[in-house]
Amino acid sequence: MITIIDSGIANIASVTYAFRRLRAEACVTREPAKVEQAEAIVLPGVGAFADGMASLRNCALIEPIKAAAARGTPILGICLGMQLLADESEEFGRHAGLGLVPGSVVKLVSGSTRDRVPNIGWCDVQSHASSRLFANTASGTAFYFVHSFHMRCMDERDASAQISFAGEQITVAVERGRIFGAQFHPEKSQDAGLGVLENFIAFVKEVYL
Repeated sequence: MITIIDSGIANIASVTYAFRRLRAEACVTREPAKVEQAEAIVLPGVGAFADGMASLRNCALIEPIKAAAARGTPILGICLGMQLLADESEEFGRHAGLGLVPGSVVKLVSGSTRDRVPNIGWCDVQSHASSRLFANTASGTAFYFVHSFHMRCMDERDASAQISFAGEQITVAVERGRIFGAQFHPEKSQDAGLGVLENFIAFVKEVYL
């Protein structure tokens, strides 16, 4: 069972529909007890980092998410949800995150009119050969993005995919043990995005074999 967190900071309908297209059993909740005991968690999100953490705090979900992670529950953060996995963000001040992937969230810096902020649209993602999220997906496949900030991992081994932005390689996916994150929107990235979600589902099944 995939537990999708509804904290009021994401378009839950499109994420839920994507999992159902893959015939995955999924439920949507904001109940702390259900999140803490979930078999697998998906944390979608859009908007500002501070607002995202405030929404989780107001729903009393921060500690249940951390407890689930400590218990070894597979977790997938999507877009802002991936950024919330980090230690902190510099967006509109300095704000603490969930601390599940060591690193910080920093602003994209535009180097030309070609690389605009926010970064909206399809970008070619260079994935690592060892990545679980991108298994059977060719490196260089395009995914759909909407973001103005990105994660900098403290441990480079946690970064599983990058895009080129303003002459810099930007981390757009992370994998640390059973914690995963995708800066892009897999639910809006057609078949390639469904493939990423399918790989997460496959990983969850392996965990419980």
